[in-house]
Amino acid sequence: MRIALINTNTIKPPIAPIGMDYLAESLAGCGIGVDILDLCLAEDPGRELESFLKGLRDPVLIGISIRNTDDCFFGGRGFFLPEVRGIIAKIKDETRVPIVLGGVGFSVMPDEIMEFCGADFGIWGEGEWALPRLAEALAGDGDPASVPGLIWRSDSGLLHNPPSFGDLSKLPPMSRSWIDNPRYFREGGQGGFESKRGCDRRCIYCADPVAKGRRIRVRPPKAVADEVRSLLEQGVDYLHTCDSEFNIPEGHARAVCEELIREGLGERVRWYAYCSPSPFSEELARLMRRAGCVGINFGVDSGDDGMLRRLGRDFSGKDLMEVARICRENGISSMFDLLLGGPGETIESVRKTLSLVRDANPDCIGVSIGVRVYPGTPLFHWIQGMIRDGSGNGIRRPVDYEGIPDFLAPTFYLSPALGDEIFGLVREEVEGDPRFFFSDPSDPDRNYNYVSNDPISEAIKEGYRGAYWDILRRKRAGAG
Repeated sequence: MRIALINTNTIKPPIAPIGMDYLAESLAGCGIGVDILDLCLAEDPGRELESFLKGLRDPVLIGISIRNTDDCFFGGRGFFLPEVRGIIAKIKDETRVPIVLGGVGFSVMPDEIMEFCGADFGIWGEGEWALPRLAEALAGDGDPASVPGLIWRSDSGLLHNPPSFGDLSKLPPMSRSWIDNPRYFREGGQGGFESKRGCDRRCIYCADPVAKGRRIRVRPPKAVADEVRSLLEQGVDYLHTCDSEFNIPEGHARAVCEELIREGLGERVRWYAYCSPSPFSEELARLMRRAGCVGINFGVDSGDDGMLRRLGRDFSGKDLMEVARICRENGISSMFDLLLGGPGETIESVRKTLSLVRDANPDCIGVSIGVRVYPGTPLFHWIQGMIRDGSGNGIRRPVDYEGIPDFLAPTFYLSPALGDEIFGLVREEVEGDPRFFFSDPSDPDRNYNYVSNDPISEAIKEGYRGAYWDILRRKRAGAG
């Protein structure tokens, strides 16, 4: 029995499809043959898709991976689902093999994407357990309707099974050999790995709990270390965690770091992490640095305590000052990512945030304005209520994608108290401060969106490696 998998993510610099690497390993562990088409590395995607389809060896299904629906930037032009729909249409022209959508991008809003793209099936949540069961059912050994997380079509519309988020200790060892990780490293500057899945935070805008579950499930530290070693053996020595927040729970983060140190990997690898500003201790920072961590991206959103509460965050401006200090004193570069314009945001709260993060003095500060609204999040439900009340005047579609529903196409919330002048105000506030990366839709040259970012691509060609914000920082400073 065989399955064909297609990676549809073609953004540049290229990001290795870690989920497909994991999925192929799990399928092979179930005795299922796997054929992969990676369109991100294709010189001519259309021609290579046609050749791939002609060479298929009777797969029971074709799995289509969606990593991102769009680039999540206000005023951005990166909306990827029309391209995915075109790929599916091409497959349907060439074959009658059932098409299954999956991936974290799909799981963010599976119903909407199923309807838009026209696939036969979808898997909401993790595919490592669900896809082998679906393959067996389609081959005649079982009922597709019993597959966890399955979405399928009926005469009455889409039907669903609830997603199942499994025990990660039961995953097979990850050799990371199914995709061309060395090439991704050469052209994209970093590799990725997971230490856990799921997120139990209550951020009102975040789709991670929708896509990955609200219960945190951890991987055995030894399995994480073995995966890191496998990537090192392929020459990939700059990595980034793919966890929602590496330091939650902190005890597991410590255990992973201790395992990397115990196996001598901390001296061979340099890695970056996404972390929450709280809880974040001196002890964890020291362990992370000894384990090879060189940079942390903190999703801080705001420096105004009132805004942080409205956004569902569980830390304060005081915590931001503390984590920046801890990172400085432990030799870890830090990035603060701001998300301005949420419910209740005012000019005053924006000025307070910018003042606080300047004083905190992280190495880099990313500024995004406008909050992407995803179905299933608390922000979405709040906005739906406003629409019913006739007061949804904070909803913005910076680009008019004709005929595509709101929220499937990039749709944002921007506090009415700000107005479009917020972009000019922020530009004036951060002008001349090299720590700030600011995206202004009226000025394409002032854009730290990583998609199609020429300065990052050029730096990678020159030999820079690591998290993209840190590549930009070191490039500006003239450091390697």
